[in-house]
Amino acid sequence: MNIGTLTICGALEELRAGRCGSEELVKELIAVIRRRDPEIGAYLSLDEESALTQAKEADRARAAGQARRLSGIPLAIKDILNVRGQPCTCGSRILQGYTAPYDATVIAKLRAEGAVFLGRTNMDEFAMGSSTENSAFQLTRNPRDPSRVPGGSSGGSAAAVAADEALAALGSDTGGSIRQPAALCGCVGLKPTYGRVSRYGLVAFASSLDQIGPITKTVRDAALLLSVIAGRDERDSTSVDLAVPDYTTGLTNDLRGLRLGLPRECFVAGISPDVEATVRRAVDQCRALGAEIVEVSLPHTEYAIPTYYIIATAEASANLARFDGVRYGLRAPEAANPIEMYGKTRAAGFGPEVKRRVILGTYVLSGGYHDAYYLSAQKVRTLIARDFENAFATCHALLTPTTPTAAFRIGEKTSDPLQMYLADIFTAPANLAGICGLSAPCGQTPDGLPVGLQILGPVFGEANILRVGHALEQALAGDGAA
Repeated sequence: MNIGTLTICGALEELRAGRCGSEELVKELIAVIRRRDPEIGAYLSLDEESALTQAKEADRARAAGQARRLSGIPLAIKDILNVRGQPCTCGSRILQGYTAPYDATVIAKLRAEGAVFLGRTNMDEFAMGSSTENSAFQLTRNPRDPSRVPGGSSGGSAAAVAADEALAALGSDTGGSIRQPAALCGCVGLKPTYGRVSRYGLVAFASSLDQIGPITKTVRDAALLLSVIAGRDERDSTSVDLAVPDYTTGLTNDLRGLRLGLPRECFVAGISPDVEATVRRAVDQCRALGAEIVEVSLPHTEYAIPTYYIIATAEASANLARFDGVRYGLRAPEAANPIEMYGKTRAAGFGPEVKRRVILGTYVLSGGYHDAYYLSAQKVRTLIARDFENAFATCHALLTPTTPTAAFRIGEKTSDPLQMYLADIFTAPANLAGICGLSAPCGQTPDGLPVGLQILGPVFGEANILRVGHALEQALAGDGAA
């Protein structure tokens, strides 16, 4: 069994045919992780004993004819989602030593379908970053070129999948944190519509933007995982009561009947010529598959990054107030009073990027500045959402680059936060509008770095973006270009 070629669907076929067992699969993955991860740094921790116990139970269930949709499939989990009995540090020292006492809703859904939880993947602290260089614990490297970043904040999840250290992984996406690392590592990354997947058990960064989704090797695997984790949850009032289809049934190898928009604002100065050329070739491939390609406009795109960094930091300021040294995690010693303890705990527990964003968020919410910044940002957010609504009135989906460049070198942008923030220029608008987005590999630069095509769909338009991604994936695989 070649573990490096296995997808979720491929592994399920092997398990159904009896050519391997889940316990064997988990042991093989652990061996790969031990061999490769000292260089890559995708995992913060492994839960080997529990994973093997879950795998044995999956094998027993399959032998008894009680297999479920994901029985025996091992998954890696971003360290921002609570998995009962496992650490959940969010890549931060302030939560070092915390063990989750419950399962997030997505974890409970996966567990009910027989999935196995292998370990915790590295991330930018509290999901604040675009390179996974902001983790408090370790550096994660891009498996395609270890001198480069894997993207962020779900860089550990993307690196684990790209390095064949996981069949698939879960991440979270607040401004591109699933799609951007998926693109830089050559994986598939799906951000569902806001409300399609419950956020219960996800440690909040920005509550109106956060969404949980899969990072996988194929679009079909992403469709399968979405079919499992989507749905209404009474513990998350923002989740939507809408029937969940089997997203795998709508995957076809052609795009006839689809009209795909090409936003002119996404091909502007600053985008790498290699990335633009690769994406335009993918667009031509979509046309060859039967899609009609039309130019559209998203006129407020230029305001997306400043709008995002006002709204996201304001919500982060409120959400991170709970990490005060009182209830869980780090507590600074030798404080004379609670206020001093709060200050010392946060100074010691939060890293520089988290502090920067909390300070900015507190500022834009403060007296005298709320209307000038936060309220104005919310108005612009409405305009950005309206741009998408207008575009989707004439198109089934939109095609853009996922990132303006391929993976950049480790340390290249750490001294310039603004340049780092601009790595999310094509992904953040979807979070502001609450729409769905998929990043699918569409080729590589001349020096071998992966390039992602972003496919954006309207609210609850996941079926179409998955169809586009799958058809492109199959065509590129046939051409040997993927």
